[in-house]
Amino acid sequence: MSDISLRIHDSIAAIPAAEWDACACPEGSARPIDPFTTHRFLHALETSGSVGPGTGWEPHYLTAYQGDQVIAAAPMYAKGHSQGEYVFDQSWAHALDRAGGQYYPKLQIAVPFTPVTGRRLLTRPGYETAGTAALVQGAVQVAADNALSSMHVTFCTKTEALAGEKMGLMHRVGQQFHWENKDYVDFDAFLSDLSSRKRKTLRKERATAQAFGGKIVSLTGDALDDAHWDAFWSFYQDTGARKWGTPYLTRAFFDEIHQTMRDDILLVMAERDGVPVAGALNFIGRDTLFGRYWGAREHHPCLHFELCYYQAIDHALAYGLGRVEAGAQGEHKLARGYLPVATHSLHWIADPGFRDAVQQFVTAEADAVGDDIEILTDMGPFRRADD
Repeated sequence: MSDISLRIHDSIAAIPAAEWDACACPEGSARPIDPFTTHRFLHALETSGSVGPGTGWEPHYLTAYQGDQVIAAAPMYAKGHSQGEYVFDQSWAHALDRAGGQYYPKLQIAVPFTPVTGRRLLTRPGYETAGTAALVQGAVQVAADNALSSMHVTFCTKTEALAGEKMGLMHRVGQQFHWENKDYVDFDAFLSDLSSRKRKTLRKERATAQAFGGKIVSLTGDALDDAHWDAFWSFYQDTGARKWGTPYLTRAFFDEIHQTMRDDILLVMAERDGVPVAGALNFIGRDTLFGRYWGAREHHPCLHFELCYYQAIDHALAYGLGRVEAGAQGEHKLARGYLPVATHSLHWIADPGFRDAVQQFVTAEADAVGDDIEILTDMGPFRRADD
């Protein structure tokens, strides 16, 4: 690694898109596996003011170079709070503060506001081992040199988590609910995999939702226009105000992704008398549909389930996608065919005593999460062999 150098950039614009994407999505011209680590997505967050000064997310993109070539990169941020992460460490912050320490600022390798598993330690093909090691060591060194309390890598892959654990980072396990396509030919084939009672429930929910008094449309690419984003922005503001107090994303973010990512977007809208009344925003990966945001200006029974979960499954089936990830949390997804899966994160804590306490916590938490996944999977809606 002696010929690898590290650099920090305070703007994604300082890194050529081709160099960043050679690490983030080496699949090239094909649809990215993960749209959220692409240069254009991170650029949209930054140029729209969703991250940057005053947001508590200060960009410090970390890159590893061999000569003039970027061989590895990580979306890294200095954080002044724990909002928009979905891997909750507020109890750690409170504990350190009570002990006389200072938890914030901290360093975070993550995609802001995006609880989606994906590669966070991005490496050019052929540099996986050296690039990953350089990024981990570099991020820890940045945190230590700046007297920061901690460094975190959230929603990384299991492979990255195991590699980071070998390098001395703490491996934390969480849980989400994902729908898996078991080569179903259509939605009815999926329903046939469920128990009779659950199958009837889902059919009833779909019928109830679709009787809201309007129509449901799915929009992507050039079918999207400013009026759709104006409507969805109103939905997003309402949801953001109720969930987080202040919406994380700015209106300009949606304009940016319309310009650069509309072919990677699926917007599902419920319209009544030609007026959108609810919507769900999804991003399209190579093999996965990622549900991100939902909102409505009117309440209609089961419409949330239809737009966010069932329409997503319909799209995955129509386009041969293997998975739907419907966002963080939500055990209500279980009854709708979304089963629990483990998520992973990595953590470095500067203070040795505090690090030992956190390690004990994450070890116990991992056991509890494992038990929870096993129990919830057994409680899922799918038919048993003896049904």
